Amino acid sequence: MSVDAPFTPAFGAEEPVTEQKRRNWGGDAAAFALRAGSFLAFAAILLYFSLTAPFFFTIGNIGNVLGQSAILGVLAIGLTVVIIAGGSNVVTGGIDLSVAANMGLSAAVYASLIQLGYGDGVAALGALSTGTLIGAVNAGAVVLVGVVPLLATLAVMNVVAGLELVLTQNTVVPAATDFLSFLSASGPFGLPVLAYVLLAFTAIATAVVQFTATGLRLYATGEFSDAARAAGLPVRRLIAGSFVASGACAGLAGILSVSYLSGSTTGAGEMLLPVVVTALLGTVFSRRLVPTITGTLLSALLVGFLVNGFQLLNISSTLVNGVQGLLIILVVSATTLLRKQES
Repeated sequence: MSVDAPFTPAFGAEEPVTEQKRRNWGGDAAAFALRAGSFLAFAAILLYFSLTAPFFFTIGNIGNVLGQSAILGVLAIGLTVVIIAGGSNVVTGGIDLSVAANMGLSAAVYASLIQLGYGDGVAALGALSTGTLIGAVNAGAVVLVGVVPLLATLAVMNVVAGLELVLTQNTVVPAATDFLSFLSASGPFGLPVLAYVLLAFTAIATAVVQFTATGLRLYATGEFSDAARAAGLPVRRLIAGSFVASGACAGLAGILSVSYLSGSTTGAGEMLLPVVVTALLGTVFSRRLVPTITGTLLSALLVGFLVNGFQLLNISSTLVNGVQGLLIILVVSATTLLRKQES
């Protein structure tokens, strides 16, 4: 059973109509309106840009958006796993602010190893190991030391960004190999290979997080931590594992970044806001308003189409950042109010 399935009472059980139940009906109606509104907003954005932006609704442009969303999607999926295991409270719950900087350092490691003459296998292993190691540092700070994830990952983000500048000397590190050329090329049906990477990675992550016992334990740890401890679940180990998984995703995104940009460039921290937007916005695409992998994919595509439409209309990128910030406020406010009503 998918973890996104709605909770239902036991068969045959009769529930009295109480004030609490009437409030729940109100909450269900509000949640349904939020979900329906999200899909309608997605459709309205596609319709608007299709009518106003030239070449927006073409196969080539859709494939371009999918390819451009690969890096963002992989990072956001890693952050989603952390939110699932730590809870959706943006202050005290699960959050990993170091994912974007982690991706930048992993990309720098990959490009630097290529520059030193190593092959793609060694470079990829270096990038994935770097990302995973940073995830392990986050896990240690949160689980072993007890630092709030918001502060722990913020501190790690600054350290990692500094290491990237030291490694690259704040310059572009070019990298060109046959493997990178393959990733940046087009595949079947004219779609970028990066688009297929995103879809395949999403399918694997969905199968693991939403349809396995490990995924159910992650949700239980994040939403009902006390009950999870009482049931004997390894809560600390699950939370630590989510940070390590997020770090590994950042390492993978670093490899994709090198293929997309033909090298390593500084400024990866600018992706933090879109990644946070994508992970948080993904909750409104689930039936229970909880973070899901498929919801994160839809959110990544929504952000991707939004940015692409703005680019086609020659709208300033600063306005895009403003829209993303507004989306964070709207989604967090709406989900917080709904959870208060449910409780």
